[in-house]
Amino acid sequence: MKIYLASALVAFAISLLFCFVLIPVLRRLKAGQNILSYVKEHKSKGGTPTMGGLAFILAAVLSAAIFIRRAETPVVICIAIGLAYMLIGLLDDFLKRKHKENLGLKAWQKLLFQTLVAVFAGIFCFRAGLTELELPFLSRRLDIGVWVLPLSVFVFIATVNAVNLTDGLDGLAAGTSVPFFAVLGMLIALQGGFSSLSVLCFALTGALIAYLLFNVFPASVFMGDTGSLSLGGFAAAIAVLTGNALYIAVLGICFVFSVISVLIQVIYYKATGGKRVFLMAPVHHHFQEKGFSESRISYAYFTVTLVLGGLCVLTAL
Repeated sequence: MKIYLASALVAFAISLLFCFVLIPVLRRLKAGQNILSYVKEHKSKGGTPTMGGLAFILAAVLSAAIFIRRAETPVVICIAIGLAYMLIGLLDDFLKRKHKENLGLKAWQKLLFQTLVAVFAGIFCFRAGLTELELPFLSRRLDIGVWVLPLSVFVFIATVNAVNLTDGLDGLAAGTSVPFFAVLGMLIALQGGFSSLSVLCFALTGALIAYLLFNVFPASVFMGDTGSLSLGGFAAAIAVLTGNALYIAVLGICFVFSVISVLIQVIYYKATGGKRVFLMAPVHHHFQEKGFSESRISYAYFTVTLVLGGLCVLTAL
């Protein structure tokens, strides 16, 4: 347990340092966020530095590299996937800054990349024999064999886009990710066999806590797609490779809710000729339109994730 705490603390310190250094650099480079015109509450946030995900992702990877005793293939694959998503998010953020509007990579380009990475992960799991799934709350495992391939594609695309959609309020995506990765790390430790990936989870937790000091309302930096795509990639990769893919639907219920709210809104809007279920989607904007503060919404998401995580850990003991 000491190594997990140490990795989190070191990641916290590195992330704190990186944030202090990175934010002034981003300001000088004028790497500010372009705010969507229809989110009127966020007009004052225009120009806030983005790409802050660089700080906590690199901090987590560095800390994990320090404390992982053996560079086992699964952890190398997970880190490679997380960094790959970070790079595609960085490119997306760069294009948004270059064009001075909230349009970076095209949707099909993002989807193509996500699918290629997911297929790679699925093939690796199948060839490495990592085809068993943990069944949440049942303490049972189910071998799905070749079905790990389509499952991987679905989990990666759903998770990466869910985290990306949740990154819409100060502290929301990062605050929800803290208990998510902390609990995922605990579950993996209890299950045994992937201690290096537990270290990575706790490193991500520590790095995110430091980043939150700069991202809670009013945020002085945003993670951008650089951070949200990478967080989704790490979450999907770690869960899929350890057989915990189904836990994403439980631990990441707030992420899932973001995607479902958008799907419901779009389908209902088209079916009814313009009517809406939510005042705005994703659903966190609906809560904001209802008058809830960003801090309260972020805290609620954190609390829900933490409570469900606690239940997951209790049933796994």
